[in-house]
Amino acid sequence: MPGSLVPGSLVSVSRLLGRLDHVTLLDVRYRLGGPPGREEFLAGHIPGAAYVDLDTALAGRPGPGGRHPLPDEATFEAAMREAGVSMDRPVVVYDDWEGRAAARAWWLLRFHGHPHVQVLDGGWRAWSEQGGERETGEASVVRPGDFTVAAAKGMPVVEAERVPAVSVLVDARAPERYRGEVEPIDPVAGHIPGAVNVPTTENVDASGRFREASELRAVYAAVGAVEGADVAAYCGSGVTAAHDVLALELVGIRAALYPGSWSEWVTDPGRPVETGTTGG
Repeated sequence: MPGSLVPGSLVSVSRLLGRLDHVTLLDVRYRLGGPPGREEFLAGHIPGAAYVDLDTALAGRPGPGGRHPLPDEATFEAAMREAGVSMDRPVVVYDDWEGRAAARAWWLLRFHGHPHVQVLDGGWRAWSEQGGERETGEASVVRPGDFTVAAAKGMPVVEAERVPAVSVLVDARAPERYRGEVEPIDPVAGHIPGAVNVPTTENVDASGRFREASELRAVYAAVGAVEGADVAAYCGSGVTAAHDVLALELVGIRAALYPGSWSEWVTDPGRPVETGTTGG
């Protein structure tokens, strides 16, 4: 279509400018442990965007499956339709958290079969810095979409019982949480034995944009996450791990997500825990 976006998992502000009429925009601003992003949305958002709440639309209720288990299909489908998502229209998602919440929305839409989803590189910060227009208050009229979850899933997952068999298990949390030196959220500190640490901060530069593909490839190659390897990612609750999955996707490496992540892993006291660095 005229003005359509370049295929891929990221889109730049410069590419999106002037093409807002050709995409469905989702604002998924969110802060771990903070209030929902709706107030930020009301204060200013990209024109035409619909606000999507991570806790209610992009995650299920906390429980044995972790703090942010995957939402049930009916809930997710209804939320996406309400936000205007249709199968034949590209979707662009953004946040103000260097893409971490946006990556969760990207992953869920891809997982459930949407063919064209992109994360706005740099998010709201980049949009504002480059002079993008802003809209305040509630979203303008959003026409309901026809998004339907697909039976065949578009992204791989790995569940707890198979996690120990993954060849390259990437922990996306901050290094001090990975090593078990601090644990501000979950009841047990440490990491899954054998996991390697690539915190999401390694995926972006000082501007909050994703690093160049050559740099990302080197970061992940250093821990054995290379093309053809059996790779999976986890974090505290399955949200920010999608950021590592996205970074790997940008360099042609398909990685599985462990949705329950550490918050599910530690619900079973029989599962092993490691502290320090792997092999240390």
